[in-house]
Amino acid sequence: MSALSWLNSEAFTAFGQHILWSDMIGNSVGLLALALGWRRSIWTWPAQLASGVILVAAYASVHLSGGVGKQLLVIGVALWGWRQWQRGKQQAQDGTIAVRFATWRERGLLFGGAALGTLAVGGLFTLFPTLSWSPWADAYIFVGTLVAMVAQARGLVEFWFAWLLVDLVGVPLAFTSGLAFSGFVYVIYLALVLWGMRDWWLRSRAAAAPALEGATA
Repeated sequence: MSALSWLNSEAFTAFGQHILWSDMIGNSVGLLALALGWRRSIWTWPAQLASGVILVAAYASVHLSGGVGKQLLVIGVALWGWRQWQRGKQQAQDGTIAVRFATWRERGLLFGGAALGTLAVGGLFTLFPTLSWSPWADAYIFVGTLVAMVAQARGLVEFWFAWLLVDLVGVPLAFTSGLAFSGFVYVIYLALVLWGMRDWWLRSRAAAAPALEGATA
């Protein structure tokens, strides 16, 4: 049995759901990557890279081209984000990654890119139905993941909001696609996203607070 065949074989069955090795391993590594992102660890990027490579096999096995494309983007953006964080590692006073809220211009670019990207990818999947059985949900997750990772690479708190919006569609789509472990992990993602959002939010406010000079003890 080849490595690819093994990855797409059944690991076990739970509550009537067939769990694939690729689905389980890839999403477990992805969960670790999200936790590392919350901690602002540069290791979040190699973890996302490994997760993307494994999940390509999982999405290909259930014919979700958007999922495959999303993971290929994850691989590419993970390499770029890794480089971005290496270059900006000392931006915060404590030596960790500096985080901040996006400017209104940046928010407009992220939102506009997400909207136009979803329309373009969804239209493509609609024209070629063999690419995805759920074209618009697949396109939404495909583009939303890209937007979230770009925001993360730039140290923007909005990264967490983007992941939250992706989860709202990703959970039901994963279960209906037969990727039960993905659906389960997305639920855990939701808890980590809310926790990480709070942490980055507080850190961005602390970084923005002006230092008091000449204050007496």
